[in-house]
Amino acid sequence: MELEFRVIRSHTLAMRTTRVVSVTLPPALFEQAQALAKAENRTMSELVREALRHYEFHQDMEKMRSLMAKSPIMDQLKTEEDVVELVRQVRREMAEEEADRMDSQTATVA
Repeated sequence: MELEFRVIRSHTLAMRTTRVVSVTLPPALFEQAQALAKAENRTMSELVREALRHYEFHQDMEKMRSLMAKSPIMDQLKTEEDVVELVRQVRREMAEEEADRMDSQTATVA
């Protein structure tokens, strides 16, 4: 599937916070998008913005999965309880670090 984005107007009005683009779609996909927009009572612009946000979210999730798969900690997580315990441990460590930071700030003020 080919997607092509072109800026129609490079100038923007002082109040405008969006850019106008042209997107080319195969006819069947265009008709599908129009039907979906109509069924959801949305504009095509809203539909495309939502699709891009959804795409970005899934790309971020894939990056996270990839990083997690490479982490040695993943070998230690066998059950849901293992995950819960790891979260508790991380939260304890974060609380300790915050307490140490607050103590050091108090010491420098005094």
